[in-house]
Amino acid sequence: MQDKERERNENLIEGRNAVLEAFRAGKTIDKLLVLDGCQDGPVRSIVREAKKQDTLIQFVAKERLSQISETGKHQGVIAYAAAYAYAEVEDMLQAAGAKGEDPFLILLDNIEDPHNLGAIIRTANLAGAHGVIIPKRRAAGLTATVAKASAGAINYTPVAKVTNLTKTMEELKKKGMWFVCADMDGEQMYRLNLTGPMGLVIGSEGEGVSRLVKENCDFIAGIPMRGDIDSLNASVAAGVLAYEIVRQRLSK
Repeated sequence: MQDKERERNENLIEGRNAVLEAFRAGKTIDKLLVLDGCQDGPVRSIVREAKKQDTLIQFVAKERLSQISETGKHQGVIAYAAAYAYAEVEDMLQAAGAKGEDPFLILLDNIEDPHNLGAIIRTANLAGAHGVIIPKRRAAGLTATVAKASAGAINYTPVAKVTNLTKTMEELKKKGMWFVCADMDGEQMYRLNLTGPMGLVIGSEGEGVSRLVKENCDFIAGIPMRGDIDSLNASVAAGVLAYEIVRQRLSK
């Protein structure tokens, strides 16, 4: 529980002036929590700045803000600041082109555990992926905990945050990318051709890859299981499939 509390609070900004100045200074804000029903001038200014940055805004009850607050002086607003800036998906494609490589991206569908996110960023870097894409909602952001779990890889592997993962996939398909997702009922990964421009999609442990995202994948890959349980940790599954993609690229 203590680890979760640290993760939750280490990137917290509380109070109207502090939150407004953070937005105006260009600080990357993952999420803004606003007291439901509060519509006075300062709060409207904060919400306006949040919308300019396309920040996720949630209107919550006073009890929720009080539960999260460290100072007890949140004044109706709390912001979650990102420890690192986000990249653009186009930057990742350009990086692949500059290296003369087919794009290799890892897309995460509802990975909420910051340790898993950090571990996947670390794997992405070591496997030569050109970037990681996460959704704005129901996903861990780039906190200090994520940075620590990535073992420094966050400084080298760009992470983009998108509004709609399915729409992003559709746009990337138009640019020639193919997508494979991990699913226990999929075809054994060794039988799939995972060469070429490829996006690897990893879902959460509890729900897996969501239906719409799965429907937009070209391949459904199953990882061979020989034990008594039927699923791997999300970061481990990402590592197994990422290195199958690496193996096939090296075998070309």
